[in-house]
Amino acid sequence: MPASTSLESFLQSPLNPPYDRSSLTPGIVHFGLGNFHRAHQAMYLDRLLRDGEAADWAILGVGVMPSDTRMRDVMAAQDGLYTLVLKSHGQIEPLVIGSIAGFLFASDDPEAVLDAMTSETTRIVSLTVTEGGYNTDDATGEFKTDSPGAVRDSENPHQPSTSFGYIVEALRRRRAAGLPPFTVMSCDNLQGNGKIAHGAVVAQARMSDPELADWIDSNVSFPNSMVDRITPVTTPADVELVTREYGISDAWPVTCEPFEQWVLEDKFTLGRPPYEDAGVQLVDDVVPYELMKLRLLNASHQALAHLGRLLGMEFAHQAAADPDIQAFIRAYLEREAIPTLAPVPGVDLAAYVDELFVRFTNEVIADTLARLAQDASDRMPKFVIAALRENLAAVRSLTLGATLCAAWTLGMEGTAENGTSIEVDDQLSPELLPLVARQRDGDATAVISNERVFGSLGADTTFVREFTNALASLRENGARQTIETLL
Repeated sequence: MPASTSLESFLQSPLNPPYDRSSLTPGIVHFGLGNFHRAHQAMYLDRLLRDGEAADWAILGVGVMPSDTRMRDVMAAQDGLYTLVLKSHGQIEPLVIGSIAGFLFASDDPEAVLDAMTSETTRIVSLTVTEGGYNTDDATGEFKTDSPGAVRDSENPHQPSTSFGYIVEALRRRRAAGLPPFTVMSCDNLQGNGKIAHGAVVAQARMSDPELADWIDSNVSFPNSMVDRITPVTTPADVELVTREYGISDAWPVTCEPFEQWVLEDKFTLGRPPYEDAGVQLVDDVVPYELMKLRLLNASHQALAHLGRLLGMEFAHQAAADPDIQAFIRAYLEREAIPTLAPVPGVDLAAYVDELFVRFTNEVIADTLARLAQDASDRMPKFVIAALRENLAAVRSLTLGATLCAAWTLGMEGTAENGTSIEVDDQLSPELLPLVARQRDGDATAVISNERVFGSLGADTTFVREFTNALASLRENGARQTIETLL
């Protein structure tokens, strides 16, 4: 089917949303309009709109990063419309999402962003700014008040530059105008994401206005949530598929797996969309669900990435289908991850693990190991090292977790076992790569001495022994023989 101009191709498509988008009112301002948000929260809201609900809860996206200029341009050209393509083992299901009513690039017009956030119609400000976007120290959990963005926004609080600076200034203006505060809803892969967002916003406010910080601490709601849907980076092939198969000229479609999950703490100051009608689990306590996801699914992703890349693999489905890697991950989950979990209401953990591998081996998604390994210095502490610390304190096995850490640090040396290169894409590369060089030259504890990632583990004799043994085995014997020996 031939495609016409971008917006026209959407409007002419039978996949176009059936509801009247001109009647939508933004009730949610969202920071971080990336692929995951568009495959997840925006999709749930679109589902409500298709059922005739939540017309006053449309999404206004906001970007504060320089790279968000591309999203600004795409959203403007397509009037917020985009194609969501569900892929599963050879089956493809397209859907055009219409729940995003607009997008603002903050640097273009900061006051427009603040006006939207202080509007009476805005009742939720949500976030998918990645795990690293919360400006917290992995070892202490504290907001980094010395970071350049935090310092800049504390010195110029009325002209913010970061997501948290905008939230603080908008709450200040709402308070001054006598408007009740919006709810801040984090949807990032962090244990206690609402609590972490709470700490970040209050800490940012306290740097410039301690009284405002106290008011935020007492009056603003920060519900915790657990979100789950595998959503890879959009490729040129995805863009071409949407054009070829559906006649839509979409500059930035999103592909994802069919599986979806959102567990949300029902704690909102100014109401919320009827999310339960769209399949969201509204609960009083998210912690068991989020810990399950972080330590089972996300930790498995790290294992796929670091072991798979050592073995020269490119895609998650290749690593997940590999008998040795799958055996390692199942053993790790059973021996070292599940023992750290509390009971999860309504969930059979063995069945959950089995379903993970059905999802991981979905070759149509073609999720890359490079994406899963990106910013591992931020992900490993949350998904693997936190469980490792608990096992260490409880005098339980930590051999497989330490081996996973060793696989990551060995991969950072840049060469797979077959001689191909391993690209390191990590925000802490300037800090870690000199330590990796020392590790390559024989200093086996160089990387684990980094306290920002490993905290005090680099000084713990049990962890050091397990890590250095694993690193030596991976280097000398390779990943397969190491796994066979361990299991």
